Amino acid sequence: MLDKLLKHHFLFDELVKRDFKTKYKRTILGMAWSMLSPLLTLFVMRLVFTQFFGRRMTHYSTYLFCGTLVFDFFSDSTNQGMNALVANARIFTKVNVPKYLFLLSKSVQTLINFGLTLCIFVLFCWLDGISFTWKFLLLVYPIGCLVLFNLGIGFILSALFVFFKDIQYLWGIFTRLLLYVSAIFYTVDHFSSQAQRLFYLNPVYTYISFFRQLVIAAKIPPMWHFALAAGYALLALFMGGGMYRHYNQRFLYYV
Repeated sequence: MLDKLLKHHFLFDELVKRDFKTKYKRTILGMAWSMLSPLLTLFVMRLVFTQFFGRRMTHYSTYLFCGTLVFDFFSDSTNQGMNALVANARIFTKVNVPKYLFLLSKSVQTLINFGLTLCIFVLFCWLDGISFTWKFLLLVYPIGCLVLFNLGIGFILSALFVFFKDIQYLWGIFTRLLLYVSAIFYTVDHFSSQAQRLFYLNPVYTYISFFRQLVIAAKIPPMWHFALAAGYALLALFMGGGMYRHYNQRFLYYV
């Protein structure tokens, strides 16, 4: 895979540039939307939910930001990845190039957007009085796992979207449901210990919780949390990669 990526690095670079430019084409603020959009979302959610859930919670705004930061990255990456093959059908039906390049370019583009938002997040933590410790460096781990998880889900969605266009509507409904079961604007403390463990069946919540423990609680998650985060990422990548290998030739007949 790496050797093919290096062989086609020029195409890959151009795809990333094209995707990034297309996202902000004909917008006045351009790249600034990557930072402004999550802040506006955070402002609305804080305005709505502070009165219901965050009255007695310290650093509730940062708690919200952790949730929206991770969920938006997941949602943006998977939605962008879903259309990766269909949108580039004119290229790979005429030129023999690895089809995963198109999904990787989408992943890089969304990762750049996430990186810009992450800078705002760090600044926001400082303004909210969060104590910065060396444990912030460990954010690299859940971010890396999340990138791989998003990539794996993107592989699955983009393959399914070639054959079943309805998947885009089903995925929209699913992500909306996922938003409410990922404990973004509420805490899980009032649930029973058994119910709290069930939340970890949700990979997105697993990554959100990892962020919150490192940033707000300033503690290192237990080893099972590290293993679970990596397990979800590797499982998604394994399943998505398997689908690409299995349907690689059939893509040409359905796009």
